[in-house]
Amino acid sequence: MAIADNSSFSMSTMSDALQHIPFSKGISGYIPPPGFAPRATVANSRLNSLFSVMTSGEGLAQFKDIISKSDRKELHMMVSLLTSDSDYFTKIVRNIYGSRRVQKLLGISDDVDAFFYAALLRRFFHIITDKYASYVAMRAMLVFDQKKKYVMYEHLLHHALDIACNQYGCIALNEIITDADDPFYRNLLLEVVARNALYLSNDPSGNFVVQHVLKLYDLRCTHNVAVSLRGHCVDLAFKKYGSYIVEKLLDTEMSMDVVVVELLECEGDRLMRLARNEFGSFVVVKALRVTNEMNRVDMFRGLVEKLMPFLHLLRRSHGSNIANILESTIN
Repeated sequence: MAIADNSSFSMSTMSDALQHIPFSKGISGYIPPPGFAPRATVANSRLNSLFSVMTSGEGLAQFKDIISKSDRKELHMMVSLLTSDSDYFTKIVRNIYGSRRVQKLLGISDDVDAFFYAALLRRFFHIITDKYASYVAMRAMLVFDQKKKYVMYEHLLHHALDIACNQYGCIALNEIITDADDPFYRNLLLEVVARNALYLSNDPSGNFVVQHVLKLYDLRCTHNVAVSLRGHCVDLAFKKYGSYIVEKLLDTEMSMDVVVVELLECEGDRLMRLARNEFGSFVVVKALRVTNEMNRVDMFRGLVEKLMPFLHLLRRSHGSNIANILESTIN
């Protein structure tokens, strides 16, 4: 299906398109297969006009005002056409301007939301993992009624790991977890992340989700993440993003125990390499600092004793800050 060029788009054409797209009885937004031109001409013309309305870079600020002046029937018919074909709808919401305009249409009325709800569910994963379309799904989960939200949450839970491991999906998932107004589904999402923390922590995108849930300082979730990562903290600490996760675990006393015990149990040579590592050195510094600040003398002294034999090596590496802490205990 050809999409009209919107380079000559203006506010007047947007207003005309929204308020005067003819919706004659018997003509829908159905997109016929290629080669079926006779009946497709009128329908395609309307689809092209609407595509220009939704994706033009002009008149974004005035779009909401124009929508407010449209009556219920006009909005109902326009949204019906907008969501009549999954490919067409997805192409619009994947456009930066299309995404913004659809977001403004969400929540206007239950019958309008019903069209968007069905369209979103048909392509849920593809929409939630797109740079711009994902904001439509996030907005929907804020404004939809409770019944629709619950179904959206079920879809989210079903695809949670794949969404978390997607470049844009991880951002959407983090936003939804933060804004979730239903404690039941929020806890289910946190449980999925915590239960799969090791897998996600080793993923280029998934690690951001683990970092995010740890920043929420939900004690139960933090505990579950720590349990999932027990025995793997040192391995993670050698990696850039993995070290961020281990550092976050050191922020609460319960999860701090998991990390420090593992540091104390690892071989001295391996602990030395971690302390000299570009990323691991930050973990060791923080472990020394928090055990001292929390007055966990046994753990602090244990770390100092394991690291002291390597003091001379730490001075000439990323572990120089660790060396400073060790030297402060000598006097």
